[in-house]
Amino acid sequence: MIQYDPGKWSVFFACSLRGSVFPKAFVWAAPCSALSLCLHTYLHNNANFQEISAGDVGASVLSGFTFILGFLVVFRSQQ
Repeated sequence: MIQYDPGKWSVFFACSLRGSVFPKAFVWAAPCSALSLCLHTYLHNNANFQEISAGDVGASVLSGFTFILGFLVVFRSQQ
């Protein structure tokens, strides 16, 4: 078990990196966000890709996924 030193006001331990998952998560999140930024910039500045959109089907799929995910989270937390 990791022993935390809460300090005087018990607030600064939340910003410490020892025992935190943020450094490992940042290793995965930084390249993904950089790639999505590059793709976003390329697709919005390229004239050939201006006509492509997800449309109503993409919105419907995202809406269904969000509903199912919310239902599963609520159902799991009730048990």
